Amino acid sequence: MNPLAPLYKLADNLRYRKLRNTSRQTGQHGEDIAHRHLRRLGFTVVARNWRPPQGGGEIDIIAWEGDWLVFVEVKTRASAEVSVPERAINPDKIDALRRAARDYIRRSSADEGHVRFDAVSVTGATVEHFREAFPPLPPVSD
Repeated sequence: MNPLAPLYKLADNLRYRKLRNTSRQTGQHGEDIAHRHLRRLGFTVVARNWRPPQGGGEIDIIAWEGDWLVFVEVKTRASAEVSVPERAINPDKIDALRRAARDYIRRSSADEGHVRFDAVSVTGATVEHFREAFPPLPPVSD
C-alpha cells in the first residue's frame, strides 16, 4: 500500500465535501483516482483534461507508457446499479476522442503509429483499466 494513501484519502474527502453528489465532482474524483492508478502502473502523465484550441472534445488523461502515447477516457459512477461506466463510451464519443487525439499528435509531433486508446472505469472503490479500449486512429485519407 502506498504510504501516502491515507493522506490522499483525506485530501479527497476535504476537496469533495461540499459538492460530493454532483456529477462533475464525481467525475473529477474518478479522474484523480485514475491518474493515481496510471502512475502506479508506471505511466508518465503529461496532460489532464486536454482540449484542442478549436474545441471538439476533451481527453481526460494523456500519458506515455514506454514508447506508446496513450489517450485515456475515464468514466466514473458512484455505483454500477444502473450501468457500468465504460458503456457510456459510444461511437460519437470515440470519434470526438480521435479528433482531439489527432490534433494533439499533430501539435506534439508524436508518432501516430505508437498511439493507443485506453479506458479507466471507476465505480465506487473499484478501478478497471481497459487497454486498447477501442481501435487506433484510422489513417488520414488525402
